[in-house]
Amino acid sequence: MQPQAFYNVVAEDFAAVDGIIRKQLSSRVPLVEKIADYITSAGGKRLRPLLVLLGGKALGLEGDRLRLLAAIIEFLHTSTLLHDDVVDMSGMRRGRSTANALWGNAPSVLVGDFLYARSFEMMVELDSMPVMRIISQATRVIAEGEVLQLSKVRDASTTEAIYMEVIKAKTAMLFEASSHSAATLAGAGLEQREALRQFGDRLGVAFQLVDDLLDYRGDSETLGKNVGDDLAEGKPTLPLIYTMREGTAQQAELVRRAIQKGGIEDLESIRSAVEAAGALDYTAALARDFADQAITCLDVLPPSPYREAMVELSRFAVARTH
Repeated sequence: MQPQAFYNVVAEDFAAVDGIIRKQLSSRVPLVEKIADYITSAGGKRLRPLLVLLGGKALGLEGDRLRLLAAIIEFLHTSTLLHDDVVDMSGMRRGRSTANALWGNAPSVLVGDFLYARSFEMMVELDSMPVMRIISQATRVIAEGEVLQLSKVRDASTTEAIYMEVIKAKTAMLFEASSHSAATLAGAGLEQREALRQFGDRLGVAFQLVDDLLDYRGDSETLGKNVGDDLAEGKPTLPLIYTMREGTAQQAELVRRAIQKGGIEDLESIRSAVEAAGALDYTAALARDFADQAITCLDVLPPSPYREAMVELSRFAVARTH
């Protein structure tokens, strides 16, 4: 199955979700619509709403409520992107300028707040307390993960365990909420709901591991963002943590200093060090392991094109180059 096939099996639903998104972006304040439309039209993989559609349809759920849930998840994700770019002072995302680079930090944060608020209005319309419980808890956990990550910036003592705690909260949590809420809305039994919850968690971890790997193995044109952004911000991601733990004394000291001061002056030396220390291979192997765990979770689903798409999506998540 080619990557585009993930979307083809839910193409009609995806078009409907786009329609919901455009409708829900309306605001009496023109700048809100302008910034919100800019960020939502930026492209991107839209994996989280895709997980909602695939998970729900794999369990037999069809129709407007599933599509509305997918739009809710996309609004939540987009709002976190706006906030993250401000916190990280990012200038490029998905191959073009970030909203904060164009309009400034304050409008970007406030439009992020607008999208958060709109997503909760849409949740009220969905009228499912179990789904609202999943998503509201996920929103809190994501915020906690971002703060935890912020507290570890330029902290070279950060362990792999802390790193995993961060990515499970800040990235995997919304993947988990996407598949879990879809199963819940579909009225699935406990076994299937739990399996879909774990599927999203494992896939989200794999996805973030590959993102952090590509920060040292990719290139800006392919990635659509600046290579070395994590290093510039002093973020101790797994390739750096592994190099400090398993690399030579010289490699470890090079990475430690780079984390503590931030910036990308030593980027090429760091890229060479993490490659030589085996950190990128280690990160890639761990990502594949989590993707395999995600695929195993899908055994509880009946055979269908949607389940197959979820399997292939898991494989694609760790084979991608951007």
